[in-house]
Amino acid sequence: MVNSIELFTGAGGLAMGMQKAGCSHRALIEWDQDSCDTLRGNIDFGYPPAKNWNVIQSDVRLIDYSSFGSNIQLISGGPPCQPFSLGGKGRANNDHRDMFPEAVRAVREIKPKAFVFENVKGLLRKSFATYFNYIILQLTYPDVTREDSETWMSHLSRLEKIHTSGHFIGTKYNVVPRLLNAADYGVPQTRHRVVIVGFREDLGIEWSFPDGEYSRDALLYSQYVSSEYWERHGIAKKNRRAPLPAELDRARLFGAKYAGVTNAPRAWKTVRDAIGDLPDPQSKEANRIPNHQYRAGARSYAGHTGSVLDEPSKTIKAGAHGVPGGENALVLDDGTIRYYTVRESARIQTFPDEYLFFGSWTESMRQIGNAVPVRLAQMIGESVIEKIERNERDAEAKSKHTRATAV
Repeated sequence: MVNSIELFTGAGGLAMGMQKAGCSHRALIEWDQDSCDTLRGNIDFGYPPAKNWNVIQSDVRLIDYSSFGSNIQLISGGPPCQPFSLGGKGRANNDHRDMFPEAVRAVREIKPKAFVFENVKGLLRKSFATYFNYIILQLTYPDVTREDSETWMSHLSRLEKIHTSGHFIGTKYNVVPRLLNAADYGVPQTRHRVVIVGFREDLGIEWSFPDGEYSRDALLYSQYVSSEYWERHGIAKKNRRAPLPAELDRARLFGAKYAGVTNAPRAWKTVRDAIGDLPDPQSKEANRIPNHQYRAGARSYAGHTGSVLDEPSKTIKAGAHGVPGGENALVLDDGTIRYYTVRESARIQTFPDEYLFFGSWTESMRQIGNAVPVRLAQMIGESVIEKIERNERDAEAKSKHTRATAV
């Protein structure tokens, strides 16, 4: 197991995925009361993976990292996305919720072997390009701190000079950012997020993001060429959605390209794949499913039409003031629309059914909308942790060889 600390834990999606990948969390740090209620509630209700969680409810700016000891190998977290969200005010570094400076401080003070940070696609918008570069350079050279009298642009210029000089004595990280679509990693949702991964340079680790093993074309093939998708779900031919000409062309091209290939991409997961076995939330059977209560009031209008069953869900959103009207909704086979239940949304975000959410429907949906999909976190975590553990095995083998040679 790799010892880790998680910042900005929220409802625990990233933490759970990293734990599945092999992290042993020494602390889960979160300031929001409702999110902490969910984390602690799962501890109290006996959810097995949560039994050893050390939840620290605190403003991350007040955390003294020296209290966690020197053997923290990895830091992960999702700094608040509102400063960069396409749905927010987009104030970036001028927003008091910008916590990337605290992520950098944690890296500087702990000096882990690696870190994994996640944020919204909006972080890459053109107007944020300079500040995004500033974030990456701060994570690359965390010891090069901003002076009290220094503007962030002046600090950026100093970091750029250090970076281009090619000569730096101090802690340095090799940092790799990439925009990922969670659907490509088996999450039943088209969710584009920026993931930033860094490895301490002195370790000499070579790493790249794992490839997604799922594709839209594979889904189209399973629906409109092989019909495996419809048959698996028991959907009669008369009830199957007819493909658009371009979709059918893509499906056929996929079949021709991967005919007889054993490692062909797998089909994107759909909403029906994720929640098709759950009972109607208005039925009596729904009472036995935690967090599966019906919520009235969903409606459809231009730009907010809900997710259809036979495609990945649209992005589950948190909303600055609750769930946006018409979003986080589902279009049923008969054309009616209703809100996702909390449990359905949790499944779309790949939380296990045993994991409970505490608070109102709106609050629970906010937590889920802010979370990192568990499966995506696990896929990234496994690739990072495998490199850390291999590096440690190689270092131990080298040490044993050196000792044996000395004898």
